[in-house]
Amino acid sequence: MSELHAETVPFVRDTMLPQAAPPARQSGAVLWLRENLFSGPPNTILTLVGLAAVWYLVSHLWPWFANAVWNAGSMGECRRIIAERAGEGATGACFAVIRERWNQFLYGFYPSQLYWRPTATWGLLLFAVAPVLFSESPRLRRGVLAVAGVTAFAACVALGAPPRVLMILAATIVLWTALIEYRPGWSLLASLLFPFLGVWLLWGGSAWGPLMALAGFVAGFLVWRVTARLGFLAPALGIAAAIGWWLWLGPQAATDLQAMLPLAIPYVESRMFGGFLLAITIGVAGIVMSLPLGIILALARQSNMPVVKMLAVMFIEFIRGVPLITLLFVASILLNYFLPPGTSFDIILRVIIMVTLFASAYMAEVIRGGLAALPRGQYEAADSLGLDYWKAQRLIILPQALKISIPGIVGTFIGMFKDTTLVTFVGLFDPLKQMADTIRATFEWKGAYWEPYVFTGTIFFFICFAMSRYAMHLEQRLKREHR
Repeated sequence: MSELHAETVPFVRDTMLPQAAPPARQSGAVLWLRENLFSGPPNTILTLVGLAAVWYLVSHLWPWFANAVWNAGSMGECRRIIAERAGEGATGACFAVIRERWNQFLYGFYPSQLYWRPTATWGLLLFAVAPVLFSESPRLRRGVLAVAGVTAFAACVALGAPPRVLMILAATIVLWTALIEYRPGWSLLASLLFPFLGVWLLWGGSAWGPLMALAGFVAGFLVWRVTARLGFLAPALGIAAAIGWWLWLGPQAATDLQAMLPLAIPYVESRMFGGFLLAITIGVAGIVMSLPLGIILALARQSNMPVVKMLAVMFIEFIRGVPLITLLFVASILLNYFLPPGTSFDIILRVIIMVTLFASAYMAEVIRGGLAALPRGQYEAADSLGLDYWKAQRLIILPQALKISIPGIVGTFIGMFKDTTLVTFVGLFDPLKQMADTIRATFEWKGAYWEPYVFTGTIFFFICFAMSRYAMHLEQRLKREHR
C-alpha cells in the first residue's frame, strides 16, 4: 500500500510515520531554561534580576582576582607589581600573604619542626573514621584510605619528619589498612584507641598519660561488669571507679611508669595551637562526643522516670537558652574559681567541654524529633518481640530515628564547626580573626585585609561542603523504604 493511501482513508492509518526529533522547545537546554528560569513572568523577572546581580558582582570582583599577586615579600611589593601590570590606581589581591604565611593559618604557632605531628594525626583520623563512615562502600573506602595514606605520608616527608617516624607511619598505614579490609572488628577497636593516640601526637609529652587515661575507661568497665548483679548501681560504680582512677591513681601511675620506662616526645603547650589546627581539634572532638551525649539526652527527655526527664529538660533548655560565647567565657574565666587551688585545667580542654555540651543540647532536640517521627507501631513491634528497652532502642528505634535525623545532625555538626571561630573571644588564635590579625600586625603584611578571609572561608567551605555531600550520600544509601 502506498504512503498516499493512508491519506485517503478517514480516521485510519495503516502505515507508520518515520521517527522525527522532538521540537526544539521540548528538549535539551531550551526546555530546561523554559521550565526552570523562564516558566512565567515572576520567574523571568527573578532570573533577570539574578543575572544582573551576578554580572555586577563579577564585573567588580574579577579585576581584583585577575590582578592577584602570588609571589611577593610584602604588601608594598604587591602594590608595585599590580601597578606595573595594570597601571596606577588598579586594584588586586595580594595572595602572597597566603603563600608566605600558610603555615600560620594551618598550624598557628606550633613548632615548625613538629608540623609532621598534626599532619599525621589528620591523616590517621581518616583511617579511624573509615570503618564507620564507609563500611558499606568498599570502593569509596579504599579510595579514601589510598588518598589519606599517600597524602599524609608525602606531607610528612615534605615537612621534614625524621626517617624513623616515616617508617613507623608507613607501617601504621599499611597495618591499619589491612585491619580495615580483613578484620573490621579489630579496626573498630583501633578507631576507639585513636583519640588517645591523637592527643599524644598533638600535645606530646609522656605516652603514659594517655595510656593511664585509657586505663581509667578499662577500670570503669571492669567494675561495671563485676557489679552487674547490682542492677542500676553498677553503671554508677563504674563511673565512680573511672573518676577515682583519673583523679588519684592514674597520674601517679603515669609518673612512676615514665620514671621507670621513659616514653615521651617533645611537649607542645596549648597556647601554641592556632589556625585550622585549633579549629579541627575542637570541631572533631565536639562532633565525636556530642552525638552520643545528644542521644542519651534525647532518650532521657523521653524517659518515663520523672527525675531523669526533669534533669534532661533542665539541661537542654538551659544550654539552648544561653549563647555559646557565654559558655566559652565561663570555661575561660569562671571555671577556675570552682576548681581546687593549684588545679591546672587546659584551656583547649575547657573549650572542648563547653562546645560539646552546647552542641549536645541541640543534637538532643534533633534526635528527639527523629524519635517523635517514628510511628507508634515500631515501639509496639519491639515490645511484641520481647526486647528490653536498650535492645529495642539499639536494634529498632534508634537506627530509624537517626536515619530520619541525618539532615539535622549534619547541620548541627556544620554549625558547630563554624562556631569554633568564637574561641577568639577567649584568647585562642582561631583561623578567621586572631590569626589574621596577628599576621597583619607585622610591618610586611599590614593592610592585607580581605585575602586572609578569602583563604580561610574557602577552606571552611570545602570542609563543610564535604560533610554535606557525605550526608546526602548517607541518606541515599539508607533509603530502603522503596526497595
